[in-house]
Amino acid sequence: MIHYEYPLSERIRTLLRLEDLFDRFDAYAASRDPHAHHAALLTLFEMAEVAARADLKSDLLQELDRQKAVLTALRGNPHVQGTTLEQVLAAIEAAHHGMYQLPGKVGQHLREDDWLMAIKQRAAIPGGMCEFDLPSYHYWLHQASEMRVDQLHKWLAPFSSIRAAVEIVLGLLRDSGQPDLQHANNGSYQRMLESRNPQLIRVTLVDELPCVPEISANKYMLNIRFVHAGSGAQRTCTGQSIDFDLTFCTL
Repeated sequence: MIHYEYPLSERIRTLLRLEDLFDRFDAYAASRDPHAHHAALLTLFEMAEVAARADLKSDLLQELDRQKAVLTALRGNPHVQGTTLEQVLAAIEAAHHGMYQLPGKVGQHLREDDWLMAIKQRAAIPGGMCEFDLPSYHYWLHQASEMRVDQLHKWLAPFSSIRAAVEIVLGLLRDSGQPDLQHANNGSYQRMLESRNPQLIRVTLVDELPCVPEISANKYMLNIRFVHAGSGAQRTCTGQSIDFDLTFCTL
């Protein structure tokens, strides 16, 4: 199965972008290849740009406070597993404390490193990171892979509390909805959202289906058009019926 997610607010869109960058960094840093470590460093730069949004910290802190209040009220509920609830509350508390202790903008430690900023500046130029452009970076890429991995994780460490908060909020958001089997005729699906106010829409398809969903939505209407995957002109998957799971997620 493949999950396609469509955020309906800029805040959730930012969290999804950060989640993707964290996952991408992990994949690159797990390799021993210097080209993968180069990609990991560029991912760190992207991470700092996305996380530098002025209201990100305050939004996450407020959301963690709200979720903590909601979940705390469930203590003693016989329908809630107490151990799991306490684990989630402890994770929320730890992420909140870590974010509260963060000084300045997220990723500021990267911006204060002149060597890293020189690399970032050259990275904006196509082909601008050859050894004759950045000999010291060329030297770094030729050090032992263990040293590079250790340094990459040191640069990542100040993002840890933000990452924990993103994982908690997105995890709770995804768990808030229940998938519902839907049917699209001639590659199109439409429905009124009525009283729903989703923050995230998830469409789940079997991976053998050579179609992908193009989703557009507002607070009144949801439209999904299934188009052929791959290169070339994108044409609607007409002439076939498509079954898919649809999930509305709201915190």
